Amino acid sequence: MPLGPAQNQMQVPSGYGLYPQNYSVPPGHYAQGPGKMTSLPLDGQFGDYYAGLYTASTQNVVTPKTTNQPPGAQQMYGRGPPAPHLVGSTPEYFQGATSSASALHTSDSQPYSSFVNHYNSPAMYSANSSAVSQGFPSTCGHYAVSTVSNAAYPSVSYPSLPAGEPYGQQMFTSQNASTIRPGRDNSFSSQNTALSHPSPLPPPPSQQYHQQQNLSGYSTPSWSASGLPSTQDNLIRNHTGSLATANNNPTNTVADSLSCPVMQNVQPPKSSPVVSTVVSGASSARSPPTANHLIDPVASVTQPSELLQQKGVDSSSTTSSASPLPNSYDALEGGSYPDMLSSSASSPAPDPAPEPDHAPAPVPTAPQPSKVAKPFGYGYPTLQPGYQNAAAPPISGGQPSNPVYSGFQQYGQQYPGMNQLSSSLGGLSLQSSVQPESLRPVNLTQERNILPTTPVLAPVPNLNLDLKKLNCSPDSFRCTLTNIPQTQVLLNKAKLPLGLLLHPFRDLTQLPVITSNTIVRCRSCRTYINPFVSFIDQRRWKCNLCYRVNDVPEEFMYNPLTRSYGEPHKRPEVQNSTVEFIASSDYMLRPPQPAVYLFVLDVSHNAVEAGYLTILCQSLLENLDKLPGDSRTRIGFVTFDSTIHFYNLQEGLSQPQMLIVSDIDDVFLPTPDSLLVNLHESKELIKDLLNALPNMFTNTRETHSALGPALQAAFKLMSPTGGRVSVFQTQLPSLGAGLLQSREDPNQRSSTKVVQHLGPATDFYKKLALDCSGQQTAVDLFLLSSQYSDLSSLACVSKYSAGCIYYYPSFHYTHNPSQAEKLQKELKRYLTRKIGFEAVMRIRCTKGLSMHTFHGNFFVRSTDLLTLANINPDAGFAVQLSIEESLTDTSLVCFQTALLYTSSKGERRIRVHTLCLPVVSSLADVYAGVDVQAAICLLANMAVDRSISSSLSDARDALVNAVVDSLSAYGSTVSNSQHSALIAPSSLKLFPLYVLALLKQKAFRTGTSTRLDDRVYAMCQIKCQPLVLLMKMIHPNLYRIDRLIDEGAIHVNDRVVPQPPLQKLSAEKLTREGAFLMDCGSVFYIWVGKNCDNNFIEDVLGYPDFASIPQKMTHLPELDTLSSERARSFITWLRDSRPLSPVLHVVKDESPAKTEFFQHLIEDRTEAAFSYYEFLLHIQQQICK
Repeated sequence: MPLGPAQNQMQVPSGYGLYPQNYSVPPGHYAQGPGKMTSLPLDGQFGDYYAGLYTASTQNVVTPKTTNQPPGAQQMYGRGPPAPHLVGSTPEYFQGATSSASALHTSDSQPYSSFVNHYNSPAMYSANSSAVSQGFPSTCGHYAVSTVSNAAYPSVSYPSLPAGEPYGQQMFTSQNASTIRPGRDNSFSSQNTALSHPSPLPPPPSQQYHQQQNLSGYSTPSWSASGLPSTQDNLIRNHTGSLATANNNPTNTVADSLSCPVMQNVQPPKSSPVVSTVVSGASSARSPPTANHLIDPVASVTQPSELLQQKGVDSSSTTSSASPLPNSYDALEGGSYPDMLSSSASSPAPDPAPEPDHAPAPVPTAPQPSKVAKPFGYGYPTLQPGYQNAAAPPISGGQPSNPVYSGFQQYGQQYPGMNQLSSSLGGLSLQSSVQPESLRPVNLTQERNILPTTPVLAPVPNLNLDLKKLNCSPDSFRCTLTNIPQTQVLLNKAKLPLGLLLHPFRDLTQLPVITSNTIVRCRSCRTYINPFVSFIDQRRWKCNLCYRVNDVPEEFMYNPLTRSYGEPHKRPEVQNSTVEFIASSDYMLRPPQPAVYLFVLDVSHNAVEAGYLTILCQSLLENLDKLPGDSRTRIGFVTFDSTIHFYNLQEGLSQPQMLIVSDIDDVFLPTPDSLLVNLHESKELIKDLLNALPNMFTNTRETHSALGPALQAAFKLMSPTGGRVSVFQTQLPSLGAGLLQSREDPNQRSSTKVVQHLGPATDFYKKLALDCSGQQTAVDLFLLSSQYSDLSSLACVSKYSAGCIYYYPSFHYTHNPSQAEKLQKELKRYLTRKIGFEAVMRIRCTKGLSMHTFHGNFFVRSTDLLTLANINPDAGFAVQLSIEESLTDTSLVCFQTALLYTSSKGERRIRVHTLCLPVVSSLADVYAGVDVQAAICLLANMAVDRSISSSLSDARDALVNAVVDSLSAYGSTVSNSQHSALIAPSSLKLFPLYVLALLKQKAFRTGTSTRLDDRVYAMCQIKCQPLVLLMKMIHPNLYRIDRLIDEGAIHVNDRVVPQPPLQKLSAEKLTREGAFLMDCGSVFYIWVGKNCDNNFIEDVLGYPDFASIPQKMTHLPELDTLSSERARSFITWLRDSRPLSPVLHVVKDESPAKTEFFQHLIEDRTEAAFSYYEFLLHIQQQICK
């Protein structure tokens, strides 16, 4: 039965085995206990924090020029004046004496639980929990304010929608009811729920941000989808050779689709400028739980009803294809079909405000309307927008009448519609008299040189020229099939994976940034207006995902580029498939958080010996002013060995103050209000600490590592605001919560027994990550270890909190200088790259398509909504699709991803990408549109999950069967060639080669040479890297560099970059008279032949002859020779804009180091794997069985 918001709940992982469930800490209150240290009064702590630190961010609203737009510049479109900009205060000269231990103010330490009590109450989301959809909830105990009218808030005016605007009624609400398939994902509740969420009425146009508070008085009915979508047939055979059926185990998602010790208080040296204070656990005060903390604004941002119903969905999450349950982020980003609920009116009448003590009564639901076939004239525009001169189709479920335009005004059709174009071209079918190159049959066993000499480009969808120009860049958004099959049956016949590869936050040189009072969206499915909608006339547009006809807002009639009125089709939103909107307060549940950075550092004996602290502190000192943020940016530091050390950097101290907590079984924050400080106000103290840290623990003999308790402390510290935690770990955690034991047996590395060690040994780190995600905190892990550290367990803390993982095996500051240089370069990128906070991402697709499995680092909030506490430009994602309804009534399908995030400057932004693809009805057309690189990357993600949930051998067999099935299906249905030949279409000719490369990759290869942590890290990289980087990791690029010439070179920043041809990865292409560069993504190899020309060796390597080249050479000298300039220019060009700085190894022919180089020669036979030709013969044998 439908439930109200107060009843929508779930049991979420809480506690970590050592702490009770019923604990809650009321923010801003720390009670004083008898016999404990006195505590500072912290009433209003967080309210004062925001009031004192929240300043207006500059929106930089610029009137765009219509001509002479400089390339690379961000384009800002808007009509309003720029918002006032408040400049942060400059740190002044600090005065004050060192605080003594007796004067130290501490909070009461507590039994551990979630800092803001967002898990321990089964029904904490009462009816009034969604009353305020921006700013602070009025019933909130988390902030000591009752309204959002504080003058310290940004004075940015967000004009609301005009009165009576149809979008205003639905801007916040989500009316999707979730019909959960019980067999698809056991982690979802089997109870179908339909929640009624508030729908605000639009305030008057002059109303400001701080006046929009109470939105609880209006709600709209709910609806539930009828019928259960069919499950997708399995794509690939299982390891027994039979076609496997879909498995509904949520932890087996790829199998579905891919067939207490003594504590010691370590004091710093007496010469250390940091004052140390020991705070024992026994003498610390405790704060009792309180019951007045009803709703936490951070929790209201991050803990909607779905999160309370999931028990930690994996980063590869199998979900149902039904619409998501309504929640607070649904209310912000959208995702509902509110106007399909009733056939009575376009704007439902507001209901009375729900009582706070009980849930509103369930509202009768209406069945979901079926997709309406588009009559003539409703096709997609061929030139944008080309008003279509046809009558509107009837919309099932009640199409709202338009009192202003009772009859559609007829506009002359400027351009032919898609229907006319399809007719004139004989439809979109590729079955024409001239066979496309992608369908040219290739005999794989006879054509040995199938690898092109130039990089493989993404196939261009078979659209007309105008739509091609408007389509999204494949670097941001691409599909495994650029021709979408009409039915699931056709997809099953093709035996090909259907999915999307996304790189949503990548760095762009040109990005249209739009600021507008109204963000135009479909009233049904909440799709953002985009280049692929159809304008019926000047006042109405038709959604390209759900086919709903919507009104064009009055403001949208004005074009800021041309400064003209009445041309909505020329707006930048309709001319660009990738845009970014400056979001108004409608898209906020609280004021945008500041940028908060916390560094948690291992300072045990192992860490000091490795020497990473010197590199880290130096990098921070160099890039402190480049950290993304504004005047509110906050920073903090925590170090740990067998105890936890906090650092008081409060403004006014003469030097940093260390506070040592030795009770790791009951972690508490000594001074919660002074451990995260304003970067600008306390900059000098921060610099003093960074200069002192490398030498503070030089004489330590502490070998234990209490990583788990340190992370618990970090979680408590970051919970009020959220932000980014950067953890540096050098060994296996050995104390406190989350301690781990060594599980690696070198003799069992390649056997089936290793499968259990690919998964975590404990769920502590996953539970902690989910708690962090709930408080908008991401954890990034830097593992610098020379021994086994159980990365499969530690990685969970980043995987489920939307963090990232960096791995440096055998790291040592002096003994391994290449790794030290790699850390230094990657830290520079890590510290200075852009970052988004408190983000959510939703993917929408045309009706009839559905998503069922996601891959990447995130938490799945609902069927199509991903929670990303942080988002960075180096993160990639993948999603698997199925076809649940026939697409016979449409010629195009579209996909749209919307990323809602808070920028480091405190702006709420929405980045939108839209991709358009044709629909085809023949199997040949499906094969003609295969994007083989996207397909192999999706299969790699699926294989990682299969390895963890089943076994490594099953994953390997499934990858082989992927090739067998697809080529067998092609040969039996499309190709007319002889049965004995191994024939593939040109679009799939690289498929067997890429699968073989994947089988030889560290993640999936067999043999005892691969360490367990190395294998797990490779799997982590597969799951979170964007396609362009993942492909280099799977199939490296090989170039000959001893004969670089300027012919065909490109010019980049006044630099000539040679473009040598690609060589196939085989020793037969190597010659001892040459030198070759191999680009493996994260590492470069330069192999120098024994008889290489001495001129090249001297001009590029700086040595007179081959014998003089040292065994361990990791740099190319900067020599004033043409050959040196060309080689360095080419390598620098390859290195640019990579998140992981590649290490360069110069490998001499016949040296021991050549083994690693030759392992990447995919086409050659190795000790445990086929050569490429042998693999083709094996595939042929499997097909002929």
